[in-house]
Amino acid sequence: MEKEKLRLDKYLWAIRLFKTRSQAAIACDKGKVKQGGDNAKAAKTVNVGDEYEVKTEIKRWVIKVTALLNHRVQYSEALHHYIDITPVAELDRIQFQAATFHTGKRMSKQGRPTKKDKRDIDGFTGDL
Repeated sequence: MEKEKLRLDKYLWAIRLFKTRSQAAIACDKGKVKQGGDNAKAAKTVNVGDEYEVKTEIKRWVIKVTALLNHRVQYSEALHHYIDITPVAELDRIQFQAATFHTGKRMSKQGRPTKKDKRDIDGFTGDL
């Protein structure tokens, strides 16, 4: 089941850090995937025990390869093929960012007034 040679971009796609294999390859080309501080190429062979620093749009991952995976599987299954060793400071930053991010609800007294707000304003100023 496990292959002896596995490309880095295929591995990152298989463990679900990227939605597509081409996105993983582009991240490698742009220097968003590092091994030991050096940029890692998409065609680099992945070995068990390797550590990679991967920057995605959401988070800066630090992962350690525990098993090779050459095809995409469910997220719950993919978790068994790497260990997330991301520093605590990065995880705290993500938590803080998520807590302050837009919740989808309208903030009070901000944005465009509702019909009720307009009626209240018109009633207050005497415009009828």
